[in-house]
Order: sequence, then structure tokens, then C-alpha cells
Amino acid sequence: MTTFDPVHAPARPDTPPGHAGAGASLPRRLWRGRPGDAPWVRPAFLALLLALTLAYLWNLSASGYANSFYSAAAQAGGSSWKAFFFGSLDAANAITVDKPPAALWPMALSVRIFGLSSWAILAPQVLMGTATAAVLYAAVRRRFGAAAGLITMAVFALTPVAALMFRFNNPDALLTLLMTVTVYCVLRAMEHGRTKWLVWAGVTVGLAFLSKTLQAFLILPPLAVLYAVCAPVPVRRRFGQLGLSALAVLVAGGWWVAVVELWPAASRPYIGGSQHNSFLELTFGYNGLGRLNGEETGSVGGGGGGRGGGQWGETGIGRMFNAEIGAQISWLLPAALILLVAGLWLTRRAERTDTARAAFLAWGGSLLMTATVFSFMAGIFHQYYTVALAPYLAALTGMGVTVLWEERARWWAGAVLAVTVAATAYWAYVLLGRTPDYQPWLRTAVLAAGLVAAVGLALAARLGRPLVLAAVVLGFAASLAGPAAYTVSTLNTGHQGSIVTAGPSSGGMGGPGGGGRGGMRPPGTQGQGQGQGQGTSRQGAGQPGNPAGLPPTGTPPGQNTGQGNGQNTGQGDGQGQNTRRFPFGTGERGGPGGMGGGMGGLLNGATVDAKAKALLAADADAYTWAAAAIGSQNAASYQLATQKPVMAIGGFNGSDPSPTLAQFKRYVEEGRIHYFVSGGGMGGGMGGDGTASQISAWVTENFTEVTAGGATFYDLTRPTATTG
Repeated sequence: MTTFDPVHAPARPDTPPGHAGAGASLPRRLWRGRPGDAPWVRPAFLALLLALTLAYLWNLSASGYANSFYSAAAQAGGSSWKAFFFGSLDAANAITVDKPPAALWPMALSVRIFGLSSWAILAPQVLMGTATAAVLYAAVRRRFGAAAGLITMAVFALTPVAALMFRFNNPDALLTLLMTVTVYCVLRAMEHGRTKWLVWAGVTVGLAFLSKTLQAFLILPPLAVLYAVCAPVPVRRRFGQLGLSALAVLVAGGWWVAVVELWPAASRPYIGGSQHNSFLELTFGYNGLGRLNGEETGSVGGGGGGRGGGQWGETGIGRMFNAEIGAQISWLLPAALILLVAGLWLTRRAERTDTARAAFLAWGGSLLMTATVFSFMAGIFHQYYTVALAPYLAALTGMGVTVLWEERARWWAGAVLAVTVAATAYWAYVLLGRTPDYQPWLRTAVLAAGLVAAVGLALAARLGRPLVLAAVVLGFAASLAGPAAYTVSTLNTGHQGSIVTAGPSSGGMGGPGGGGRGGMRPPGTQGQGQGQGQGTSRQGAGQPGNPAGLPPTGTPPGQNTGQGNGQNTGQGDGQGQNTRRFPFGTGERGGPGGMGGGMGGLLNGATVDAKAKALLAADADAYTWAAAAIGSQNAASYQLATQKPVMAIGGFNGSDPSPTLAQFKRYVEEGRIHYFVSGGGMGGGMGGDGTASQISAWVTENFTEVTAGGATFYDLTRPTATTG
């Protein structure tokens, strides 16, 4: 029986000698793969990659424009190269999104090539998921074989939060891809101590920084320590290589920052999310240390530090397993941790430079570092952030299962596999119990199958091959059935808004489809939103119960005792009592989905009807901005509907001091803005200096009110008779 030898098993070379495809055509080489592979290996890899891609493309347009905040920026970048470079929300470059622009660039290029549509926005994210799976396979199979690579791909593809975010247009998809490439490059550098691979790792980290700032640096400490200790080159060379890699990070991520900081502020857009028009402030404040300690200036509220609850959920060691986050990512997290320990135990006597142990340390260190930060960060935290853990978890699972299987002749290896399957099945039983109305039979079936498989694996050394293989198949089925069911639910559901979750609703933030079911959709699509809470929602800015014309959204956090529903037109009503505070420091929210009271498009944009669209589109080319609206989500909705620039006053939260009242008055005097959208945002009352409230008050006192459909606007070219 073949056993795993961590000391002498060599890493697979870049190009095996005598490659079978040396004289063959390119299609044949792609199909056949490496000469040492079994005939099924490459076809299996390609088939699994194709299946993942098609599954993630399934029902893609159901999400419409998904997060209208980033979709509007992609639309702007698709029509203006300046907006493309800076990541502006509008083509007239009033303000940027509150992130660097790298994640917007693929979407903006797609929009420029194919035109604005749901597919143009979301298909690039699917391709990033495909690329991530391919990189995972390449990284794992180099050292642990094709079977390990295929298991890794399957676990990754069936992680619910991965199925969510690689079909959504937040920056997390590109970030996750680049972090996976970073680990791959470090492991390639570990094989022979090659400088170029470590430099490439630095480049990918720098690009990841331009996707989501400091989150890109979370895995740097474990990877840097790993290379410094275990690389197969002299100590001085190791540290020199790490220095070059750090320089690559600085260049790849810093060039854009330097251009923005040196560019005259008067001729570039305001840096959204900052209070002083500085990207460095945004990086180290709102998007940096503020996320850790909960003190984000201009934010919608922080959380509690240390253990305990906060505005963004309970922090502490169990956060990745709790009711709000567990079903997104933790299905195989216990298994990954067990297998990490097993892999390190198996390689405990290996040489310092052993590549198998390095792989466990790289993926395991990245998992533990990222999960720890996520568990204790007191600032803004959303469930979908955990997609960053999916590649690390999948790799540990594929590698760990493979090395234990190769050691199955030893009783303890079978015992560890049995414990892993049993623990996974039990945890799936717990997670499935949190949505008791969704496939209620599945949790019992998973637990029973997992326990039977565990017994078979524990006795693997004594059973015949057919029974052992049956136990393996049953174990895989029991381990993956739960996340697969939640993944299917995710693929069949549209997701819109800023806060989205995978799987069926369990009463956590966002519910099915996340915060904002029924948001901004491309023309010709329809959708329904359901919500729970007390109050009435009516379309139309500034009207009671919904000042921003916000449509009904998904289930709010907390327990609700009543039901309500509404059509995607923004009309509907609901009854019941929302018993938990909404996590924005704004008290209890009434209305369908707990969203009444004027959230103003914070979680999702307003619904724009045909009359409102026609009003704003008329003569829009005669103005720099067709309209101005408080809050980026609100502005994004009108911009996506008209495809004309709409100024977002106050940025995402309505709290950025841009533009000032004086600047806004000057724009109006110069005839650069046609309409002001009534309502929306937070009125500048969440950390800003109140400029949004000042502008709103000035407009309503001095300009003529106009209604279109159910929405209210102010015509900035028609002062009221009393205006002096």
C-alpha cells in the first residue's frame, strides 16, 4: 500500500521531461495534460471547472445590478476613462466609491465593450470564481496529486458564500482570487527559493490592496514568517528576497495611491469615505483601523470591542460559527482545522524545507490569521467577508483528506478521517437546524450518513476495498450535502443591495437575497420582495414611511412576529413588530423589511419608475449632472436608470463633506445640475459635518418642487418666487 512520505516526495516540476504533448497540437496537450497523469485527470479537471462556471452563470441576471453602488461606478467607468481610473461613482467625477478602483476595472471594461447590463456587471465575477478554482487546483495538485486538487475545487465551489460573492459585484471576488494567487506564488517560491515567484506574490498583494485596501495584508505575516524560516536558500538571501517582495507590494499597490495623492484635488473627484478628501485617511481610518476598533469616522456605526455584542454582531472566537455567519462559511471549517493538525503531525519530522509542511502552514496560517481578525474586529463586518476564507479552507480539506487516505493502513489515520467526517456531519446537522423549514429531511439524512461513513473509515484497515470505497463516497456525500443544498438555494435566488447572504433565510441580516431584495434591476426584469416589520412603505421621496422611495427589502435581523410583503415597485405594507435594533445606530425600523423611516437607499437604491426616468433624462446632456441625490445608493439608482451622471451628495452614508453647501450653490448657479432628488441618505448626521442636511434645506427652501410618478424632485433651474 502506498504511504505518504513527506520527506522524500518531491514537488512536481514546472515542465516534466518528455512531456507527452511535445509534438502534439495545443488542444491535445490541453486535454491530455501531464504525461504522468492518468487519462481521467485532465478531463475531470476541465469538466469540474466547466460545471462550476455554468453553475455560477445559472440565473445570473436574477440579481439585476446587484449592488447598485458598484454597478453605477462600473457604468461611469465604462463611459469615462477618468472615472475608470479614479473609481468615480459618476462619469462627471463628483465623488469616488469608498474603495480603491481595481475591482471596478473588470466590470467597467465589460460595460464599455458589451454595454450596461446585469451580465456585463456580473459575468466578470463568475470568471474570477473560475480562475480561483483553477489556481487552487494548480497549487494543491503540484504537491498532493490530482485527487487532492479536485477535492479542493469541489469544496470551494460548494461553499455557499463563494457561490454568492462570485456572482456579485462587491470587491471581495477579486480580492479572494488575488489572495489565492499570492499563496500559490509563495508555495512556488518555497520549492526552489526562486526570487521571481516571491516578487510575483508581492505584485498580487499590491493589486489586492487596490481592491480592498488593508484586508489584502492579513495573510502577509504568516506567509512572510514561513518563507523566512523554511525557504531552501541561505538566511541572507531569504531576507533579501522578502525585501524585494515588499518592494513589489509597494510598487504594485502604491503607484495609484501616489498619483491620487499628488493629483490636484480640484481636478479630481472627492475621495468617498474620507472626511478630508484623502485616500490615505480612507485607507487607515474608515477602511483600516476603524474596522478593527469600530471607530470609523463617517461610518454608519461601529461595534463592540472584545467579546460581546456590537452593532455588527457578536465578536469573539465563536463568531465564524454563530447564527449569522456559520452557514456562510463554516460547514467544513471544523474539518479543515482537524486536517490542518493532522497534516502538521504527519510532517513533524520532515526537513525544514519540506514543501508539504509548507503548504499546510501557508494555507493554514492564512486561514487562522484571517479568521481571527474577522472574529474580533469590532467595526463594520458583513457575513460575505468570509468568502476570503473559502480558498484556504478548501485547500486544507483537499490536502488533509489526501494525506490521511494515503496513510489509511495506520489505525490512527482512519480514526482521524472518521472523526473528521463525524464532526462535519454533526455540524451540518446543527447548521441545517437553523433553517428548519428548508429541506427538513436533509439534516437527519446527513447525520445518519456521516456516522455510518465514520464507522467505515475507522475500520478501513480491516474492511475490503469495496466497503472502504463505499464509506469514502458516503463520507463525501454527508460532508458536502449541506453546503451543496445552501449553494443551490443561493444560485436560485437573486441578490441585491449592500448586505447580502447566501442560502435560505435563517433570520440573520439580509435574509434570502440579503438586504435589498427587489432593488435596482435592469429594464425588463421583475422581482418581488418580502419583508417583516411594522409600518407602511410607499414609493416616493419624502413621503411618510419611506422618505427615499426605498423598495421593500429582505428580512431584517431579529425576530419578527408578523408577516409583510411588497412588489418590486416599492409599494407594499407589512404588519408585526421588529424586536431587534437595526445595526446602524438608528433605532428600530418600521416598514416592510424593517426599512421604513428613511434609510434612504443605504442598503439598496430607490426604485425609479418610467416617469421619473423620463423627467431626469430630458435635456440631461445639457447639464454636467442630470440630478443630485443624498447618498450613493440613492444616486446610483437614478444613474443606472438614466445612464446619465447623478451626483451623490455625502457619498455612501451621506456623511462625507462633499460637496460643501458653497460648492453646491456654485454648481447650481453655473447651471450644472438640473434636479435635486428629495430625501435619501442620512442627512449628514452620521459623522460628517452636516453638509447634506444643509444642502437639502437650502434646496427645499429655494426651488420649485416637481413630482414624477411617486417621486419628488426639485428643479434647480426654477427658483421659487420668494427666492432672493
